[in-house]
Amino acid sequence: MNMNQFNLPKPPQTFSALEKKCEEIGFTMPSDSEVGALLRTLVASKPSGNILELGTGIGLSLSWMADGLDQNSQLTSVDNDPKLINIVNEFFGEDSRINIICGDGAEWIQKHQSEKFDLIFSDAWPGKYSELDEVLAMVKTGGFYIIDDMKPHPNWPEGHAEKAANLMQKLESLPNFVITQMDWSTGVVVATKTKV
Repeated sequence: MNMNQFNLPKPPQTFSALEKKCEEIGFTMPSDSEVGALLRTLVASKPSGNILELGTGIGLSLSWMADGLDQNSQLTSVDNDPKLINIVNEFFGEDSRINIICGDGAEWIQKHQSEKFDLIFSDAWPGKYSELDEVLAMVKTGGFYIIDDMKPHPNWPEGHAEKAANLMQKLESLPNFVITQMDWSTGVVVATKTKV
């Protein structure tokens, strides 16, 4: 095995079916499988965990995280696109561990400030470029806050690089999180909360 090259582990059963759905509907923002594999591992480190995903998309990252959940864990995933949420419910609607929410992410965050999570994967504007302080407050001590898509990309709109740089500066300045930036995949940040 060459450790200079990432060897993707076997994906979840639902993953290939969701990839086919992406092709069927022309969904052009699929999640990166490398990030998914990392999320599955981190979710598995939180037995009886309470997990939050902001930005369900078509459910590709969700499939990896669901694969890491034990039977006593709960995963909430929030997205504002009803068409995508309907597809996600076809695959995960019968799983009692998973709660799929169709709604505005910023509003959901504001209404659920009292909830605490062992891992938050923020793959949407809310909880990343807005409502950041609110979401960081929702991470349990010892819990993870994870974001991706931090490496410059040709489809970034004008001014987004500055927003990404400001976000990184903010995260690096937090006194109660330990941050690791990874120049890997789409650009991943893993932050662990050390104290309230």
